[in-house]
Amino acid sequence: MAVTVEQARRVGYTCLKALLRFAFMVANNLVAIPSYVLYLIMLQPLRVLDSESFWYIEGVLFKWLLAMVASWGWWAGYTVVEWGDDVKAVSEDEAMVLVNHQATGDVCTLMMCLQDKGTVVRQMMWLMDHIFKYTNFGIVSLIHGDFFIRQGRAHRDQQLVLLKEHLEKYYRSRNRKWIVLFPEGGFLRKRRETSQAFAKKNNLPFLKHVTLPRLGATQVILKTLVAPQENGTPAGGDAVIKESKSKGLQWVIDTTIAYPKGEPIDIQTWILGYRQPTVTHVHYRIFPVKDVPAEPEALTHWLYQRFIEKEDLLTHFYETGAFPPLQGQTKAISREMTLSNLWLVGIQSLAFLSGVYSSVVLLLS
Repeated sequence: MAVTVEQARRVGYTCLKALLRFAFMVANNLVAIPSYVLYLIMLQPLRVLDSESFWYIEGVLFKWLLAMVASWGWWAGYTVVEWGDDVKAVSEDEAMVLVNHQATGDVCTLMMCLQDKGTVVRQMMWLMDHIFKYTNFGIVSLIHGDFFIRQGRAHRDQQLVLLKEHLEKYYRSRNRKWIVLFPEGGFLRKRRETSQAFAKKNNLPFLKHVTLPRLGATQVILKTLVAPQENGTPAGGDAVIKESKSKGLQWVIDTTIAYPKGEPIDIQTWILGYRQPTVTHVHYRIFPVKDVPAEPEALTHWLYQRFIEKEDLLTHFYETGAFPPLQGQTKAISREMTLSNLWLVGIQSLAFLSGVYSSVVLLLS
């Protein structure tokens, strides 16, 4: 089939736009990440004198870095519509966020849609695959105190011990509020077949749009961060929360990400912007942690039920283009998430100015 002039122009424009966006992303990383590291090196005396203020400043810089990533998608026309419970109401409380996992774009989507949720982004901790430690953003996550988890049965027990130690050492000492994890333990396309085989063997529901979650990390987080007696049993046996300011983990936020036609956005698309403008839909459901069972078998059943509900939500979405209404509602209510272009431009400008400043400091040192 012959290619028309109009088609050739369209392809040429898409390629040029992708090239320019890639160059901008590289420049963005080259100035923003070294500036983040340099500022925190310069602030090490403050870390000794006033640790709380140091981690507050680090959190603000961290939020700005995530806003830069969000801007790459926002300016490509990748926006978010939110459904279900309003999570802003619990943005100042400690919460565990459970998210289904389809592609690398899930993380970018969360970076975008949580930007307008008060202090959440600067006070959150991520659980992510250890491979991300070796990406350009790895140094930032290491400094911020995120946890890199190795997948696989051979590493599982050791990783859960390390996670518990990490939470005890960093979560409250750095005033973290939300902790985000993907309980499926991998992308949908990679785990679906194994999950369905496990479900068939154990007489569990057959799931197409999500996979059965793994219990380990969820159980460790609840045991470590929930205040004594909050969900029916003492957290960590006789352990008590030493930090008098903390009420412990208060909420579980069940978060479901849905892409039109079930076609997820990956990080390459987010950066290069070659896909047409797309609206990603995010559904929230908030559970008080006191309603979450602590006993392993009951917790496993509770967690499976959340993902069975996700399956129903996604099936409804793919059939109708919308999520169903919450219990007690007659009509589902959606909220379009917005970012200020002026604010994003301001942050990007500050990043490039910081890059110039960092270069001058390094040249003079």
